[in-house]
Amino acid sequence: MKNLSISLMPTFLLIFLFQHLVSGQELFGINNATIEEETIVPIYHFEHIPDFTYNEVAKKISAMETDMPFELNERIFSFINYFVVRNREYTKMVIQRKDIYFPMFEEALLDHDMPEDIKFLSIIESGLNPKAKSRVGALGLWQFMPATGKSYGLDYNNDVDLRMDPELSSDAAAKYLKALYRMFGDWELALAAYNCGPGNVRKAIRRSGGKKTFWGVYDFLPKETRSYVPQFQAMMYVMRYAEDHNLILEQPTYPIAYEKIRFNQELDLEQLAAVSGICIEDLEHLNPAVQNRMIPASNQSMAVNVPKSKAVFITENKEQFADAVKLTSEKSVALRANAITTTNTPKPAVVAATTNKAPANQNKITYVVKSGDVLGSIAQKHGTTVTNIKNWNNLPSNTIKVGQKLAIYKKESSFDSNLANVASSPAQTPQFYTVQPGDSLWIISKKFNGITIDQIKKLNNLNSNQIKPGQKLKIG
Repeated sequence: MKNLSISLMPTFLLIFLFQHLVSGQELFGINNATIEEETIVPIYHFEHIPDFTYNEVAKKISAMETDMPFELNERIFSFINYFVVRNREYTKMVIQRKDIYFPMFEEALLDHDMPEDIKFLSIIESGLNPKAKSRVGALGLWQFMPATGKSYGLDYNNDVDLRMDPELSSDAAAKYLKALYRMFGDWELALAAYNCGPGNVRKAIRRSGGKKTFWGVYDFLPKETRSYVPQFQAMMYVMRYAEDHNLILEQPTYPIAYEKIRFNQELDLEQLAAVSGICIEDLEHLNPAVQNRMIPASNQSMAVNVPKSKAVFITENKEQFADAVKLTSEKSVALRANAITTTNTPKPAVVAATTNKAPANQNKITYVVKSGDVLGSIAQKHGTTVTNIKNWNNLPSNTIKVGQKLAIYKKESSFDSNLANVASSPAQTPQFYTVQPGDSLWIISKKFNGITIDQIKKLNNLNSNQIKPGQKLKIG
């Protein structure tokens, strides 16, 4: 019996050890809570750009549920590349703003029995900036010209411009686009007409021999319009599949909930902010159509958007506030004068821009901002980065204005050298190009003038248009 107990001891000891290991590892003084605390959380890389192919994008587009279908081509694919690779800052900016404006866009489009995807057009028009202004005078989220805006009820004066009213301009845009669709019977042509005017679209149809599709009249449209519709279609895809391209916000922004209150009198917004405890900047943000912190007699029937948290307090005390917030003639003069001074006074950041040192061994050029420019497109055009341009010009944000002058420093890039080598090398020596993130065969063919997509495919024995970063392509 003694020998049996001795022989069984190792077995009991193993069972004892196993039970204690499974139940919490107390035998060795290891605590589960300690293990959890020491777990290393993986770091999320917001700047990571996932690879993607033409066929993968085409498959996703074919699965899209939309009333505005389109077929992927190299032109659209190049703009998808642009928005998800080359100008990710711009795309993240509009993703940040979309929750502010998309609900009202969707409501206006639904009211007029319009395709919901038309909401993405405002991204191409204004970058979802209600105060966006073009060099030719188009204004607001939907970039209405003065005459067209007036014909759809968007009146304006020195103090109030309803083209910058998000709700009213969205309703007007829906009406105008619907009229253009009735005119042409095709959404792509309607969008083209929104950009360049129905007269130019009719002219393109005539010059094409009567073709009535966007791609049928593509070569006869103004240059800007040929890019406009493919950009819109690219954005339809990008906004649906932003997360697939790691376009995720590090710090999401949330819209200010608001309600409308009608005072039916001339109104001093600074006084309204003072008596209600609202931040004046919040009032300006919620009322972008109001230009000089005042509502004049000509617009006294318009409603004012106020933060929802203050709406009940203001409504209950509106009669008591009436005299305090009424605009006086003296205050109106002061507000207009202050608005002019603020507009014309350089911001400290701009004044200090001269303190930035020029990069060594680089040539300075002065670039004048044009309508439709964003920092990303300017950076791409000059072979630099948005961060560089902001640093060189001491820009506090990505906001730029038409006519603004930007200092840009440029040196011969590896791509320029590669291109120069191609031009100067003997014909029998093969020349190669290394595919960069965001490249497509169409983009590469444009970089190397004189070579076509088909020629690149033949030189490299490619059976499709698929290429990937790091791949070496023979280009001559």
